[in-house]
Amino acid sequence: MGGLPGGAGMFRLTRRYRFSAAHRLASPYLDERSNAEIYGKCNNPAGHGHNYYVEISVAGPLHERTAQVVDRARLDHLVETCVLSGLRHADLNRAAPELENLPPTTENLAGLIARRLLAAWPEFFPREQPRLDRVLVRETRRNSVELIISDEQI
Repeated sequence: MGGLPGGAGMFRLTRRYRFSAAHRLASPYLDERSNAEIYGKCNNPAGHGHNYYVEISVAGPLHERTAQVVDRARLDHLVETCVLSGLRHADLNRAAPELENLPPTTENLAGLIARRLLAAWPEFFPREQPRLDRVLVRETRRNSVELIISDEQI
């Protein structure tokens, strides 16, 4: 099989996940006034929560025997183990050591998720394919961040 008729083509599969977490946006490199001006209501000292949606996209050719890009159960297990279990119902300012000196913005959260997945990827997917292609984090209806994984990051 290996893809489209004639063997050409790469496929992208996207899985969607959901978790709830809280955060407070504040940069340790800014004073209180600057943090309040930049982050607005997201700088509330009490924090606030979101229902996050995360999309993980993988790319590769179709597997010869399964005619799939990726073993979905294995991908789900990777995401649960490396991402969701540590972030679900967490305070992102405290639960993610990678964000210790960074505000837990949607951008930083997408980067954290990508780094965690890339670190564990060879254990779950020992061959070159599939590859992590994209991480999208949707924080609200109006705010989402998409991180495209470059070959240099892999």
